[in-house]
Amino acid sequence: MENLERLFTIRANDGFIVAFGPLLIAAVAEVAPGICIRFAPKPEKTPRYLREGLVDLEIGVQSNMGPEIRVQRLFQDRFIGAVRKEHPLALQPGIKVEDYIAWGHVVASPDGMLHGFVDDALAALGVTRKVMSVVPGFPTALSVALASDLIAMVPALYLRNQRMAENLHVFELPFKTRDIVVSQMWHPRMEKDAGHRWLREKILEVCGGYGNVFRPISTK
Repeated sequence: MENLERLFTIRANDGFIVAFGPLLIAAVAEVAPGICIRFAPKPEKTPRYLREGLVDLEIGVQSNMGPEIRVQRLFQDRFIGAVRKEHPLALQPGIKVEDYIAWGHVVASPDGMLHGFVDDALAALGVTRKVMSVVPGFPTALSVALASDLIAMVPALYLRNQRMAENLHVFELPFKTRDIVVSQMWHPRMEKDAGHRWLREKILEVCGGYGNVFRPISTK
């Protein structure tokens, strides 16, 4: 691919771009300097961008993408809690449900919803949390947590390559939540495209080498 000159557009959320964008760009540039990787924002889940050829790949959690969209799983992530390092919870060896709900929460929700799957999990235990703020995304949620006593919840991968992680205390959630299966998706028209196939393999390679932060999914 060293002679290939091409622009690839990848639609992904901030978490993936922060965690893997620099690694992917460097890996591609080393082998194929004529390739440009353009990351596009992903404000909503829809197959329209793939179907209309507006993007080459979409990376994220598969949801109502349609039966024709090709899907390859990359890794499995999980949600974790995050507070500032000086937070009282940072001094506790183990955080229980009662500790978790004793503090206010900042919620990352692009659509502005106050209630989510965490609240359903807590309701099943007969408890509720107090949501003090709702923000559009994880960067703002972490910034709020760093400046207050509020608890934020983010995917574990999001703290890769984040300088603010040095000032955060992270912990496993004291209740069961769903794991996050992150996949790369493309339209069938690109299935046999040599350059596209090479890029997909490179993304799989980059994502598969960092199992110390989350659980990669075997492709064998």
